[in-house]
Amino acid sequence: MCLTVYHAAPGLLPELVRELGHAVTAVRDPLVTTAAPPQAAAFAANVWLDARWINAASIGQAANKLREIQRNWQLVPSGQYRRAALVAAKLPKVAAKPLVFGEPLPTAPLGAFTLWEDNLLLASPRTSEPVPDGVYRFAEDRTGPPSRAYLKLWELFTRLGVQPQPGELCLDMGGCPGGWAWVLAQLGARVFCVDKAPLAPSVDRHPLVTACLGSAFGLDPRHVGAADWLFSDVICYPDRLYAWLARWLELGECRRFVMTVKLQGETDFTLLDRFRTIPGSRLLHLSHNKHELTFVRL
Repeated sequence: MCLTVYHAAPGLLPELVRELGHAVTAVRDPLVTTAAPPQAAAFAANVWLDARWINAASIGQAANKLREIQRNWQLVPSGQYRRAALVAAKLPKVAAKPLVFGEPLPTAPLGAFTLWEDNLLLASPRTSEPVPDGVYRFAEDRTGPPSRAYLKLWELFTRLGVQPQPGELCLDMGGCPGGWAWVLAQLGARVFCVDKAPLAPSVDRHPLVTACLGSAFGLDPRHVGAADWLFSDVICYPDRLYAWLARWLELGECRRFVMTVKLQGETDFTLLDRFRTIPGSRLLHLSHNKHELTFVRL
């Protein structure tokens, strides 16, 4: 029988269960199991791609069986924590150093496991993300960016392996105080930022950044012309964001989109499906997102 395990993003287990629907066979926070092949799940931080059940009569045997498969494993507690921690203590330590933006991701296989019952492991040697629990931690820049929002773009570009190139034009909508503009300018892209509030002076002075005070929604796509990227971290209801996005897509002058979908109250899955059905698009939850998703169209 097919078995896939999804590790819910923090605080979003109910949304993940609803997203996976009838395929769900069991829920044990933060894990959800299904009897279906892996699917793109926006509310999952990590997906176990080769999940299997492993019987083990003792803690030592459990650790030995995991080591026989591969070296590196990450424990995901899901109920049997004390006994599972004893299994993890017998496995090689996984050095999860903060990532350095711009450097390649780890390539060593990293599996995930949990102790489902006293003598039953649920484990997968392959997962969708190469970092523990699907959480992307970076060696942060404490002096350059004016806000920690820059980490969203660092994570997104690292995960997708795609980023703006020097000289490309990036529209940064709702960019105050300038965390995203800072990232884009550091990459050598030209940035045009629109927000009702001014950018931080350090970003505003950057020679590749141009800022305009005003509403992002008031910018008419017909007056912009061709652009390589449109970035939006605007605080608004998802339906308004979708209608705004549709205007840009209809014009067809912008190549790539990155937008934060701020979830408001009860999650509207029907509306999220409208985002998903846009050709070439993807919805995902970044480690640095809160109660929000990131929409990407490349």
